[in-house]
Amino acid sequence: MSKAAVMKLDPFYPIFDSADWLARMLPLGIKLVQLRIKDKTETETAREIARARTLCAEADCVLVVNDYWHLAIEEGCDFVHLGQEDLDDADLDAIRKAGMRLGISSHDEDELERALATEPDYVALGPVYPTILKAMKWDPQGLDRVTQWKRRIGDLPLVGIGGISLDRAPGVFAAGADIVAAVTDITLNADPEARAKAWIAATRNHAG
Repeated sequence: MSKAAVMKLDPFYPIFDSADWLARMLPLGIKLVQLRIKDKTETETAREIARARTLCAEADCVLVVNDYWHLAIEEGCDFVHLGQEDLDDADLDAIRKAGMRLGISSHDEDELERALATEPDYVALGPVYPTILKAMKWDPQGLDRVTQWKRRIGDLPLVGIGGISLDRAPGVFAAGADIVAAVTDITLNADPEARAKAWIAATRNHAG
């Protein structure tokens, strides 16, 4: 990659849809988190991002804002995640001028090429397994594709996402992922805090 240094990120990457979730989970020791807000007004979203930024600063946690790159810039955040659709409208020059880090989703070879052209700080591949988070037009990628993607991108961090449970995580790491994202395995668990603690304990061994 053309970057002078690859950013080191925590191997455990939970994704939450509100700052309230961050307030609950960050005290457990989470060091990398994504705020993925949907179906809120721009004013509400800006307020959520601002609160999340404060919470993450207090917890020494890297905050990644999904999609709302313009609000992330306005609120002084330093990391944004963009899907392929988001790339259609995102101002990458403005994002880089603001000094923001960038993560990009990918689901097939063409999208991987497009993602790499942005010189991202990580590439996400998904869904690795069937997911209930949202309707997907792509079939599950499987562990072989994780291995192929990692071989293709080299030292650039690879995030595995989609249908990943605590039991499935070791296989995703073994296939080549540097980071594993978790959503419903935590938020739909009967005891989200206990589940998050288990994730933290299980993934610390993968921190280089």
